[in-house]
Amino acid sequence: MDFLPIFQDMRGKPCLVVGGGATSARKINSLLRAAAAVTVVAPDLVDALARKAERGEIRHLPRRFEPSDIPGNRLVIAATDDRGVNRRIAELAGQHDVPVNVVDDPEACTFLLPSVVDRSPVVVAVSTGKASPVLARLLRTRLESLIPAGYGRLAELCARYRDRVKERFEEQRERRRFWDRVLEGAVAERIFAGQFAEAEAVIEQELAPDALESDTGEVYLVGAGPGDPDLLTFRALRLMQQADVVVYDRLVAEPILEMTRRDARRIYVGKQRNHHAMRQEEINRLLADLAKDGHRVLRLKGGDPFIFGRGGEEIDTLAAEGVPFQVVPGITAAAGCASYTGIPLTHRDYAQSVTFVTGHLKDGTMNLNWPALAQPNQTVVFYMGLAGLPIIVDRLIAHGVSHTMPVALIQQGTTHRQRVYSGTLSTILDLVEADPPEPPTLIIVGEVVKLREKLSWFRPPDEPHQGATTRILA
Repeated sequence: MDFLPIFQDMRGKPCLVVGGGATSARKINSLLRAAAAVTVVAPDLVDALARKAERGEIRHLPRRFEPSDIPGNRLVIAATDDRGVNRRIAELAGQHDVPVNVVDDPEACTFLLPSVVDRSPVVVAVSTGKASPVLARLLRTRLESLIPAGYGRLAELCARYRDRVKERFEEQRERRRFWDRVLEGAVAERIFAGQFAEAEAVIEQELAPDALESDTGEVYLVGAGPGDPDLLTFRALRLMQQADVVVYDRLVAEPILEMTRRDARRIYVGKQRNHHAMRQEEINRLLADLAKDGHRVLRLKGGDPFIFGRGGEEIDTLAAEGVPFQVVPGITAAAGCASYTGIPLTHRDYAQSVTFVTGHLKDGTMNLNWPALAQPNQTVVFYMGLAGLPIIVDRLIAHGVSHTMPVALIQQGTTHRQRVYSGTLSTILDLVEADPPEPPTLIIVGEVVKLREKLSWFRPPDEPHQGATTRILA
């Protein structure tokens, strides 16, 4: 280890920065976040630093560096555009035993400023020594996605309860077991979900004399998006790795399901037309019972749980049963499929509104507000509308929509099996009959479909050219 990782209290401590450019500004911002007292020596300052000087956030000496500037400082940063001056500053700092950082000259440094993930009071610093600052920034970016912003609030909660935990548990082993449950269980998840009062209630329960071995179950209602695993949220990924039971739908893509814990129990509750693996009421009951048994239950749903996903029904049951839950939104199929086919759902020239509607047939009919769906200058997106496509076409035309209105039918959007059928209300049925698509499919009706030919960007990996997986009939 070439450098000792150390976190030093710099509050109010004098620090010297030589140089007033953009690089200096970045270094100074780090010092100010640590509440250091910063003096900047430079004939001129970039605008950002000049504003800080005007507000009194930094002390500015508008001149060139002098050797007498160094004594009395806790650290020095040399950030001029003259390598010789920077080296001279480093030499003088060494004579006074003052740590020095020289920009773009690691050999002259006695300390390095790491890339930082700031979740105050939790701070993660990454350094590659003198090897590659770019790699350190890359690692920091990766860590940013893995460390929720709520860890800072979780640390603050731990600080408030530290003394009480010591009083409650005399042995260090017991205290460690308690904090393991807090930091990896229900308390942490409530903090991350912004449920601060609930988190404190749980930790109070955990501190009760009879609660040493207790564990509270919870349900995570997570939107898995339209199919591409890269579209999952950071929170979704974290909860997918924590759950010990996974309850999933038919529309959850297999690559996404594989990102859950390997040892988690998986329960399939998918629904297809005229065939349900489990009725909705049974699903609601299952989720509540599993959580009451102490499990962390991942309810994984395609798209977004609150857009034709029956998520509201499921959490209504959980709330009535007193089961803790949280909801993680996902990219709904309309947004994902439209983006991956180059069809903007709204556009100033074509559509000033967008309507999501279910095309799911009940008793062979679609009881929709057809006059509203036939209004001009809007985009209408039909979920689960493939079986009812003839009715959709017939009803829209009957209510005044032109038979030349563009239509796109998107099969398995955002995945490597994505296919797009592009036509009009008068031609789309012929396309589908000639080459039946595979569900799930999404139907977009509106003038915005015209933009697809110009704006389409996504090509599935196995698509040699656009025509191989796209059917177009004007």
